[in-house]
Amino acid sequence: MDSVTQAALGAAVGGAVLGRRLGRKAVLMGALLGTLPDLDVVLDYGDAVANVTEHRGFSHSLFVLTGLAALLSVLSAGLAPARDISLARWSAFFGLILISHPLLDALTAYGTQLLWPLATPPVAWPLVFIIDPFYSLPLLACLITALLTRRVRRWCGWGLAISSLYLVLAFGAKLSVEHRLAPALAEQGLDTAPHLVQPTPFNILLWRATVVDGDRYYESLVSLFDSDAPPALEPLRRGAALESAAFDSQAGKRLAWFAGPFLRYEMRPIEGKLTLIATDLRLGFPGFHPFSFTLATRENSRWQPVDPTVELGSERGVQLATLSRLAARALGERGALCATAYVAAEWQLQPLTLPCSPDA
Repeated sequence: MDSVTQAALGAAVGGAVLGRRLGRKAVLMGALLGTLPDLDVVLDYGDAVANVTEHRGFSHSLFVLTGLAALLSVLSAGLAPARDISLARWSAFFGLILISHPLLDALTAYGTQLLWPLATPPVAWPLVFIIDPFYSLPLLACLITALLTRRVRRWCGWGLAISSLYLVLAFGAKLSVEHRLAPALAEQGLDTAPHLVQPTPFNILLWRATVVDGDRYYESLVSLFDSDAPPALEPLRRGAALESAAFDSQAGKRLAWFAGPFLRYEMRPIEGKLTLIATDLRLGFPGFHPFSFTLATRENSRWQPVDPTVELGSERGVQLATLSRLAARALGERGALCATAYVAAEWQLQPLTLPCSPDA
């Protein structure tokens, strides 16, 4: 999640645990500790793929954060002026604040290395988008009320309860979407294909399913307000023929470890050289994927790995009209948004006027 939300979550946890004893200080300390794991973004590994895949790594490890919480608890119990706070209460304070950060991050599609330094793939159980005002704003409102009324523990508790209820609702919404999607996948023989179901930006009413099947991948948008008609699966090309060339580089292998099969490959001329580009399909939205990387260039009929890799990102920004279509689609208007058209516009840099096409 974004840093503001993580600070708010840390502040609420801190206020709920030690608000009665430390008051506003518990909220401030919680906010600072809640953002601590994200300080890894200042590290530059000298390579675009490394910078993205190392984020949410060691600083989000349950092993590292548990050890840090234990150290801070012992130091606070022995050195803090408030000697009447027990070691157990300090442990709950530091432990819950630090551990809640990566656990919330793991509920987004980015992927969080909870078990670092074990070489297991990043964990992603996407229930919320990386920025979701419906999760963050009630939490912030309760925090402000807590600071103004000085009833810190009570209002921080309410903030945690409301935000947690939102996650429960998101879980239920995802189960409903997966139930609707299952027959459509089975009908096309895709029920065992790798697929990812996640909320679209800023809400949990409209969900996006990405299904990978060899050289094709499918995008589907499913709203909780959709009729009983089966979800539409829009087919798109993934460029799987370029996958072996991508895997010839360490960066390509690292990216595949990070994103799994949810990668799209394409060739594009950059600075006079034919360049192999990989795009992480999980992140962003069809047509607005923020993470694309140069992996290799074509020289003498062979692909040569690029070192260091360069992040390209999306060449188009999100417009107000796009957000309006997103809202309309979330409310059940099936014709408001078409993933095929947006992806075609991303590749060809054309206006977003193409209709959905089964021959994409």
